[in-house]
Amino acid sequence: MRLATLPAWLRPAPDSLVAENVARGKSPWTDAVHLLWSAWLFITPMFDRDAWNLHWLVLTAASYPVFLVLYAMCCIAARRVSRRYAVAMVLMCVVMLPWYPSAMTYFVFGCVMLRACRMAFRTYMLSLAGLNVALLAEAWLLHYPWQATFTMPIVTFIIGLIINAERTSSEKDAELRLSHEEVRRLAATAERERIGRDLHDLLGHTLSLITLKLELSRKLFDRDSEAARREMSEAEAVARHALAEVRAAVTGIRATDLAAELASARLLLASSRVHLDYEIGVAALPEAIERHLALVIREASTNIVRHAGASEARIRLSANRGEVRLEIVDNGRGGLAEDGNGLCGMRERVGALGGTLAIDSPLRKGTAITVVVPAVASGFRSTDAVASQRAVGSAA
Repeated sequence: MRLATLPAWLRPAPDSLVAENVARGKSPWTDAVHLLWSAWLFITPMFDRDAWNLHWLVLTAASYPVFLVLYAMCCIAARRVSRRYAVAMVLMCVVMLPWYPSAMTYFVFGCVMLRACRMAFRTYMLSLAGLNVALLAEAWLLHYPWQATFTMPIVTFIIGLIINAERTSSEKDAELRLSHEEVRRLAATAERERIGRDLHDLLGHTLSLITLKLELSRKLFDRDSEAARREMSEAEAVARHALAEVRAAVTGIRATDLAAELASARLLLASSRVHLDYEIGVAALPEAIERHLALVIREASTNIVRHAGASEARIRLSANRGEVRLEIVDNGRGGLAEDGNGLCGMRERVGALGGTLAIDSPLRKGTAITVVVPAVASGFRSTDAVASQRAVGSAA
């Protein structure tokens, strides 16, 4: 169901739990799985032989729908107001406890959902302590057996700590993603500035010189046609030289694709606690091959992070006997049965180069992707001509 099709009062606030899940690519119904714990409403009467009666049935039928609405509002309401619904669950327990022991389940849900609000961890723990003291005092006044209530502080504090740990982890992940985006943005900005400076230094003087020579040839055209022709020939030579320099500069810019993609892959994998070891045995590649292999590395590293569950990965690029070989290996869960969109895209890119892509993915033994493409002999130098470059990236 699309969120936009929901009634206005059911649409999640931008900072709600549901909106947060959707922003992470999860289903908006993710938090609904926690409602399975409400089964305790129906388990509690098992401890009393006469608890499953008409009295219990009426109170359950009257209170459970209200609880579901309150829980849903905790998930879709803005953080600043969601505590109202969590407190309402606790109050529902306090009001119903004299006649309805199962209401303790509402108390646990209320305590847990309080952590969805914007409050400091210390404030949350103090709130839990106060609520549990109030619950135990009421249960004592109502002469509840201690066996029925002594676990409540333990359960609420343990679940509260778990929820806090999960929220802290998600916040750190969000900060890490933002830092990665900032690093990429700064790197792109620095690269644009460098390209701008290079082009200015490369073309500024040259174009000025061409302009001066063309102006001089125009002035000399009627008085000294031979001198004008000479000036125009020199302007043509300068322009050709400038064109060659621009082409060389553009080639150098494009040649950074592979190095930039490897650096990005190392950063991405390190953020997911995956140790990356890579070895580059090729000093230079034709532009088309380098660009396509860089995109293969990008897609493969993304798949490792999202699906592999790996702790180690290795990338090796080598050239031998007129072909370029790229190997990407991880020690993740393996078991790839069919190509997804990412692998299909990789096969298309490799196929466009006239190469082959092979995948070896035994279950629980990792995945190995091997790409072999033909290389133009004049377009690259292998490790026979230069020392291989080796870099090791480790998780922070």
